[in-house]
Amino acid sequence: MSKKKNFVLDTNVILHDFKCIWNFEENDIYIPIVVLEELDHFKKGNEQINFNAREFARELDLAANESLFKKGVELGEGKGRLFILTGSDYPEIITKSFVERTIDHRILASTYTLRDSKKNHRTILVSKDINLRMKALSLGLEAEDYINDKVTNINIFDKNHETYTNISADIIDKMYKGDGSVAIGEFDFAADIEPQDCFVLKSERSSVLARYNSMTEKVKRVEKERCFGIEPRNAEQAFAINVLLDEEIKLVALTGKSGTGKTLLALAAALHKNENYKQILLARPIVALANKDLGFLPGNEKQKIAPYMQPLFDNLNVIKHNFSYQGKEIRQIDEMQRNEQLVIEALAYIRGRSLTDTFFIVDEAQNLTPHEIKTIITRAGEGTKIVFTGDIQQIDSPYLDMFSNGLVYMIDRMHGQNIFAHINLLKGERSYLSELASNLL
Repeated sequence: MSKKKNFVLDTNVILHDFKCIWNFEENDIYIPIVVLEELDHFKKGNEQINFNAREFARELDLAANESLFKKGVELGEGKGRLFILTGSDYPEIITKSFVERTIDHRILASTYTLRDSKKNHRTILVSKDINLRMKALSLGLEAEDYINDKVTNINIFDKNHETYTNISADIIDKMYKGDGSVAIGEFDFAADIEPQDCFVLKSERSSVLARYNSMTEKVKRVEKERCFGIEPRNAEQAFAINVLLDEEIKLVALTGKSGTGKTLLALAAALHKNENYKQILLARPIVALANKDLGFLPGNEKQKIAPYMQPLFDNLNVIKHNFSYQGKEIRQIDEMQRNEQLVIEALAYIRGRSLTDTFFIVDEAQNLTPHEIKTIITRAGEGTKIVFTGDIQQIDSPYLDMFSNGLVYMIDRMHGQNIFAHINLLKGERSYLSELASNLL
């Protein structure tokens, strides 16, 4: 059997990555005609999947000619050929196994027919739908997830910081004086440190929270700094506020389970630094319910998105409750909202904007694809800071998992860059009840 493979693509692979046809090396790619039919239903709309459907149509148009349906078209040097599968038989085994002729079952039929006609090559169905992959396996077909943008190692989420003991008391004393920094060369563990690493240093008589600044090549003390009414309750929150307030760090990822304070800390830092930015933007993706988009919901545009945005308003109210009702901070927040200096919006409505001098917080980023994350970051202009928050254990998108979502992908690719910091918040601080439920249920 030839080492060259035939890959059949499901619709969700294309909607996940519209450039996917270029990622299968020398192997041939087959797209069932029913997939093109399904893509037509996604072309209209403002969500990322709608954008991907339109972009794939353009990619296909560039490659298309009369050979596409018979001989296939060459995708370029070192690449295979691209085919559109039409007129596939509907095998009896699929009729017996699955009563309805759904789109998924027609894709299975195309894969089954192709496998039987190309016995010298392995035929593999590629889908991000685990149920479809299980159906394929039940028919004796090979099936795989689309793994081009999957992260293989997520150990970075197991803990947040190192604790170093037996540190010289003189060094720690030095960190409590002057600007609170010590050259990295004075530490024995210098070779193990990466940009923006946070850690706890302990001697026999004292300890200190610290962060390595790779730009200055110094380890600097991290204080538990009160930030617009919000005070850090643990070391991780102190580290988070420290990197959020550092204007040299342009990209921050805050991860952790529900109740660890990810969004609250980001918003407090943004308000604390509001004079440095023209606008503070808070956004989150809208994950459609039961495959229905916003048009399914009643009301106008603002009424449709209001339930999705409420958690962001809740965080804003938590901050407000730390101040007097008539206090200057409350008036400042209200005025910023009136002047659109503080905007809470659905992520879809921010697409295409060029963001300059903006503190941009993207909540629930674990529900974004790697391409969506890239699209957001590449909108950043001068003076912009972007903060992504999310919990990789709570993914609502049916075709993403803890290895393939955009938040994990971004952290993996950006790890070690001078202007990037990742803080993993471990301890829930919302309430004892919330923390107990998170750990036990």
